Amino acid sequence: MENVFADSWDQESDRPGFLWKRMRLARRLGGELLGGSVYELPAGEKSFPYHFHHANEEMLIVLSGSVMLRTPTGSHTMEPGDVELFNTGAKGAHQVINETEAPARFLMMSTMVNPEIAEYPDSGNVGVFAEPPPGHDEETRLFKFLDGAAERPYFHGEPLPEES
Repeated sequence: MENVFADSWDQESDRPGFLWKRMRLARRLGGELLGGSVYELPAGEKSFPYHFHHANEEMLIVLSGSVMLRTPTGSHTMEPGDVELFNTGAKGAHQVINETEAPARFLMMSTMVNPEIAEYPDSGNVGVFAEPPPGHDEETRLFKFLDGAAERPYFHGEPLPEES
């Protein structure tokens, strides 16, 4: 059993502007197809860059404090108990921002479809992610961020067949 109001964090971000603490609840409880993390967002910080997923849906539940949610339709304040769902694709783009003077805590749940591609409209970046199955070597993990504008033809760099 875990508690969403505990202060037992598994991960912390040290990137200014994107500082947060994370409690990986679903992983702690043995989740394989469902992800769920509690985040604590200090005053003035953002959760992650504005983004959307191609494979996974996410759901945000505010637990304490107040956050500003940025989506394709605009920004609006969310209070404790408020819930939003982010579908796959550009219509599900989102970013959580704490514009208050106090910390805010929220639960972010998601499907865990693998592999995953995420797009970051503000920067033009594309994230490509593939996790190894539980119990397998972490070295097989794929976690890359690429320039979304850099395109190549399908056969770019592939050798031509040798002539006989």
